[in-house]
Amino acid sequence: MQRRQFLQAGLCAALAAGVRAAVAADKRTPKILIRSAWQTVNIGDIAHTPGLLAILEKYLPEAELTLWPRNVDMGVDQLILRRFPKLKITRTDEDRVAAFRECDFLLHGSAASLSEGDVRKWIKETGKPFGIYGVGVPQYPEAVVKLVVSPPSGPSTIEVLNQAKFVFFRDSVSMRRAQELGCRAPIMEYGPDAAFATDLTNDAAAEAFLKSAGLEAGKFLCCIPRLRISPYWKMKPNVEFHPGRHARNEEMKEHDHRPLREAITRIVRETEMKVLLCPEDSSHMELGREMLLEKLPADVVKRVAWRKDYWLTDEARSVYARSAGLFGNEMHSPIMCIGMGVPAIVCRWAEQTTKGTMWRDIGLADWVFDFDVEAEVARMPEAAVQMAKDPAAAKAKAEQARAFVAKRQAETMQTLRASLPK
Repeated sequence: MQRRQFLQAGLCAALAAGVRAAVAADKRTPKILIRSAWQTVNIGDIAHTPGLLAILEKYLPEAELTLWPRNVDMGVDQLILRRFPKLKITRTDEDRVAAFRECDFLLHGSAASLSEGDVRKWIKETGKPFGIYGVGVPQYPEAVVKLVVSPPSGPSTIEVLNQAKFVFFRDSVSMRRAQELGCRAPIMEYGPDAAFATDLTNDAAAEAFLKSAGLEAGKFLCCIPRLRISPYWKMKPNVEFHPGRHARNEEMKEHDHRPLREAITRIVRETEMKVLLCPEDSSHMELGREMLLEKLPADVVKRVAWRKDYWLTDEARSVYARSAGLFGNEMHSPIMCIGMGVPAIVCRWAEQTTKGTMWRDIGLADWVFDFDVEAEVARMPEAAVQMAKDPAAAKAKAEQARAFVAKRQAETMQTLRASLPK
């Protein structure tokens, strides 16, 4: 371990010990209600919740935790409970009312934006304190604002944020935007997306899949496609087709996947690595086949595997852990990779909010590429090729970012501990 990494690891251990000592000294057991678990059609949205639970388990082990979820179907509730068997989950409105009565503090988990109505309900019904952990403050160019899923944040959102004990923003651009809008919460800092801390695994499923796909640990990279705007009408039964979003996706999908194909082609031809095309949401299997697999040269496609089925966070993460790195158009699979010290390149655009800019906040500015800037589109394939050609250097860079994130996680938990009712 390099000296800097050793010192960072020691600092995190000391911070953790300090938080645990503070908990032990306070005989009152903290009871925290967690608002998270937004949807299950995306393994990144699933990852927010177990990530936050893992951080709390590490730094506030005596806390009683209750999850107030929006959606834990598809077996996600059992996935989480296997890892955190003491967790309580509210499943009815009666459960939610009881949790409001019993819990001392509301912790809003990582998300694209604030679930403003939920926090207002907590404020109105309890008057108890709350904090915000790793959210974005969406902002968009005027040309796309009518097409996006997460609406821009405005004065009403800032009004709620100003009542929080603390607000941790998942990227510095969001924090600056909130300040420009008038956010004056007592603590406003960068706080890593909770998905960095996800530690779910399914090694047996991962190894079986890799064997079936002809992939060996350390000898392949993962690649994830994505459209400009998630086509939820393909993933959720009650979401209507949106012609404007579909048109924007069709307009940009060749532009946004051509550099991925170039990277795959060069990796296969210039290195011994293979490539796995895999999903972050349940629309990506079809997209990966259409825009990547079927458009690759014949000599290249022989060393490219395609995941045809959706998976959950535990299996995906175990596959990523065995890869030499990941690149593509999604955000939370890269987050989970860096959380394990696995190299990861992020490609982003304006429709995705500013979440991709967090790569600059954690020291990975040369691994994020803005696909609204043609010069950055042109540079991306070379970065992926270099990741494949020098996996040791890429791993060292990823590990440095992981250590920075771990340090911030420890510091954010000190803030949470100090904000809990005594």
